[in-house]
Amino acid sequence: MPEYLLSVNHVEGDPTPSGEEMERMFADVGAFNDKVRESGSWVFAGGLMPRETATTVDNTGEEAVVTDGPFAEAKEWLGGFWIIDVPDLDAALRWATEGSKACGEEARSAYDAAIELAENAAEQAWLVRRRDSLA
Repeated sequence: MPEYLLSVNHVEGDPTPSGEEMERMFADVGAFNDKVRESGSWVFAGGLMPRETATTVDNTGEEAVVTDGPFAEAKEWLGGFWIIDVPDLDAALRWATEGSKACGEEARSAYDAAIELAENAAEQAWLVRRRDSLA
């Protein structure tokens, strides 16, 4: 079965949840994680630290460059993810729907996120064909 990445995206300017809201979200995500494990679809998941804590490594030049902080300024960033093993895109999107409700954030399949971020029409068309071939 194909594996899908469900990403949890945070958007700059969104309010930080209260302590009570965070506790509820952690409980909901824990229950969602248990459900994914019980279904046999679980591969891996993780939450990420705030983007301000990032260290960027770029080894594409003569020497590796290590920089504190995020590489690019962005209004949206990855806050966490699940990798699931499911039969098709429809199943991945059903899990993304439940995951989004649990964490109170948008959850996307990897192909949908990549299609949205494609640099040109040709790249976008290739990604759509690839995604649809897995469905």
